[in-house]
Amino acid sequence: FMLTIIMSRGGAKKRTFYHIVVNDNRNRRYGLYIERIGFVNPVATGGEERLRLDVERADYWSAQGAQLSVRVAKLLKEQRTQ
Repeated sequence: FMLTIIMSRGGAKKRTFYHIVVNDNRNRRYGLYIERIGFVNPVATGGEERLRLDVERADYWSAQGAQLSVRVAKLLKEQRTQ
């Protein structure tokens, strides 16, 4: 089986919110996941936190063979520079 690190959508209509999760490809995108390693709030305003991502856990899962989605790879790079 193959692991992927993807963004799973949540939040309300017009207030998107994404959980960054480690997922088994056999499961649905928004179904069960193995571990939640962060979140992205693209519509964050004011003092709200836009991005939180556990870099150590992402590195651990990628070492275990998990593939990062293109968007998650960009976010991981952004988190490392902060």
